[in-house]
Amino acid sequence: MESREMQRPVLQIVGAHMSSKRKQQPRKMQAFIQIVNVLHRIIELIARGIFTLIAYICHPNECQPPVTNRILLYSASTLAAQIRQQEITSEEVVLAFIDRIKEIQPILNCMVENRFEAALEEAKKCDKMLRSPNAPSIKVLTKEKPFLGVPFTTKDCIGIAGMKQTAGLVERRNTVAERDAEAVRLLRAAGAIPLATTNVSELAMWWESSNCLYGTSKNPYNTRHIVGGSSGGEGCILAAAGSPFGIGSDIGGSIRMPSFFNGIFGHRTSKGVVSNDGQYPSPHQKELDELLSLGPMCRNPFDLLPMLRVLAGKNASMLKLDDKVDISKIKFYYMEDDGGQLLVSPVEPEIKEGLKRVVDYLERVHNVKAKKVNIKKFKKSIELWLANMSAKDGKGFAWELSNRTGDLNIWWKFAQWFTFMGHHTLIALITVLVESFGIKYGTEKHVKLIQESRDLILEFKDMLGDDGVFLYPTHPTAAPMHHEPLIKPFNFSYTAIINIMGLPATACPLGLNKEGLPIGIQVIGGLYQDHLTLAVAEELGRAFGGWIPPPLIENGKTIQVPTNIALYT
Repeated sequence: MESREMQRPVLQIVGAHMSSKRKQQPRKMQAFIQIVNVLHRIIELIARGIFTLIAYICHPNECQPPVTNRILLYSASTLAAQIRQQEITSEEVVLAFIDRIKEIQPILNCMVENRFEAALEEAKKCDKMLRSPNAPSIKVLTKEKPFLGVPFTTKDCIGIAGMKQTAGLVERRNTVAERDAEAVRLLRAAGAIPLATTNVSELAMWWESSNCLYGTSKNPYNTRHIVGGSSGGEGCILAAAGSPFGIGSDIGGSIRMPSFFNGIFGHRTSKGVVSNDGQYPSPHQKELDELLSLGPMCRNPFDLLPMLRVLAGKNASMLKLDDKVDISKIKFYYMEDDGGQLLVSPVEPEIKEGLKRVVDYLERVHNVKAKKVNIKKFKKSIELWLANMSAKDGKGFAWELSNRTGDLNIWWKFAQWFTFMGHHTLIALITVLVESFGIKYGTEKHVKLIQESRDLILEFKDMLGDDGVFLYPTHPTAAPMHHEPLIKPFNFSYTAIINIMGLPATACPLGLNKEGLPIGIQVIGGLYQDHLTLAVAEELGRAFGGWIPPPLIENGKTIQVPTNIALYT
């Protein structure tokens, strides 16, 4: 007994020492992360200076040309209503967008293939049908053909029958889609007319839209900057008024980042709502299919809901798209940044300011006080996303890069690239290497990260319920210079973390920064609560103006177009 009493102080001292060591470990790790991030920030600043110098010497800044046809400024829904009422013809609308694409393409390189002649023929048939005495009533057309006669575009990864579907891969340069993707089929059934396909990153796995087949797309607000990816060409053509609306796909932010960089609206739908059928690369396992989501992209937030209603098809019943939303009854939560993730850029002050303006607006106008939260797992966003992206059958990015043959010698491909003989982008080759040393499916680390992902899903479910939304930066910086993402590859974590939860998220523009580049935030809702994020997007569009249009020239006079979104609805 006495011996035990003597041992107790010793055990207490040992226990206290062990506890102290455990507390010191996270502190040491935090200090390490801070040091690495400071070094990374220095490298970022040096690289930005180099990229800026190169851009100013080699690449003159070109901006999108002014708009000369007011048709280009209206929402898809407004155009559809005018066509139904025969106030304007579908042929006029299609011609207006064809002319605009021909005007912007040499500057922005957003389109990869067109079907202008076929689209015009379809537009003429639409007009002929409307003029016939047997034409359905406006009421019937509004319900059954909500986008009758309105042209649309889609990223190259989403198949349109008879058009190339390359995904930016040179080996697929002659691959033609045999049928429409399901999303395209549904839009056609709603009366819309496919006009063109748009540029993407190689195999849709990078956040700058550049490939060895079609080249690099350029930001319409400043051509020295990127358009994002992988739906970057789509974001670009929409921002430049080359199309009224379009379809994107999003596995790590590929709708929301281009929407953010180009100052438009884009919606990543709840998992399992919009069919991924006809998208390439196609998910080859259930986990990847749940990460991927097709969704609407447009300039006007009031087009998002009718588009989603069409794209969801029979799954529209999973959502509450007909419910009226009272903004004052929504619970709002927000975070200004991810808490300090390793090798991720800090959020720019103007983006934080934009988020604060939204929070202030909600309190001032709707008497709703948004609650600031701290989701600690967001510090592991990249790790969690990479774990969820790991292929159980070993068919990862290297398999995709080989055009699914499995025949890829990565070192030979690097040698070809260095001698300017390669057919792959540098980042695609680097991605293969990173993947080979990355998290493997089924390992202890993978299992642990997947469990953390599930815990995060439950945390968000408890927080948001069915009446909450979460406001978060779409990206930590405005559109970087071309090739600059190579220095900050993990910045896409701000969107990627939402994909692993399968939640709906809408990118909303909040004007331009001091450099004239778009900025904004994303609005995230609970699973299948897409109607809430879309309602908030509409509210922010009204309050902050939404898409900033290029100047309008009418009768030889330049008119600065008002940013009041309601004027074009």
